[in-house]
Amino acid sequence: MDRQHQLLMPEQMTALERQAEEAKRMPSQGAASIFEALNMHADPNRTSPGFEQLKEGTKVDVLEHKLVPRVAPPPPPILAPVPKPKPSRRRSKAEKTKSGKIPPPPMPLAPLPPKNWIEMSRTEEEPDEKGAQAQQADPPKPIPLEDWYLVRTKEGKAGWVLSRMVSMAIPDEVAQYAEGHRITSYFSLGKVDDDGVQKDNWLWTTIQKGSERYEFDSFRVFVWSRRHHRYETAYVQRDVVGHYPIGVDTSGANPSFFLVLDGDDGQPYKKTYVFNGYRVNLVNTERYVPGNPNQPPSTAIAQNQNPATGSWYSRMKDRVSKMFRR
Repeated sequence: MDRQHQLLMPEQMTALERQAEEAKRMPSQGAASIFEALNMHADPNRTSPGFEQLKEGTKVDVLEHKLVPRVAPPPPPILAPVPKPKPSRRRSKAEKTKSGKIPPPPMPLAPLPPKNWIEMSRTEEEPDEKGAQAQQADPPKPIPLEDWYLVRTKEGKAGWVLSRMVSMAIPDEVAQYAEGHRITSYFSLGKVDDDGVQKDNWLWTTIQKGSERYEFDSFRVFVWSRRHHRYETAYVQRDVVGHYPIGVDTSGANPSFFLVLDGDDGQPYKKTYVFNGYRVNLVNTERYVPGNPNQPPSTAIAQNQNPATGSWYSRMKDRVSKMFRR
């Protein structure tokens, strides 16, 4: 790590402590592994101070994502070479007497340039100011963008790292279905017992390519099949525009989760889903309020229906029961 980045001002240390306190209250979007030794920065750019170096294999919690322009590091200061002092030599009395007799004549004034020096300096290929048309300037090159993650270590430190240097630590038997897309979050939706072996049902979000203002463009629910002893897709939705945070609630009879997705009007909406074993049902849609991102999904479900009794299976069961009563 550059020693210049190890020097932090008191106000920067205060900002880091405040950032760590805020990060403690932020929900994790999934654990990630560090590829190689990686600097954790105070701000999401390369020129900000690097206050911590994460070792290879370190696990961190991903909390937030930002897309920022890539800023080139400032060049090192260029200092003019200091001339070496010449060794002093004592002059003799004859030299002092000789140099003090007649002073040298003053330097003559520089000659003035000719009046037509502009026309004389113009080449044949250079157009005249009066007759030449203004050349169109080349369009500016697009500024490259970089994805940054705000991460939290197990010691409680929080800082920004390049997202391409970390990988979500979901099991390989699920990660193999990513098909080259980047996994941006993952959550367990409960466990399944398969002859004494515990397997998780998973929710994940992915994005096809980076450098986007949103966090994912697809989400999928995986269930463990006790019949085939492998993971299968229970629900998938593509071509969405999704944002952090994502929340999961497994305290009820049926797990539920919410996602923040852009609607047709371009506004973000909080959509709540219920996972009923092998089915995923959308049970509530409401405008997303950024000021309250940690609202549990069960609150929104209660406004619509009870996830334990409002599933498709339960409704069909009640309907068949009423038919037999008749």
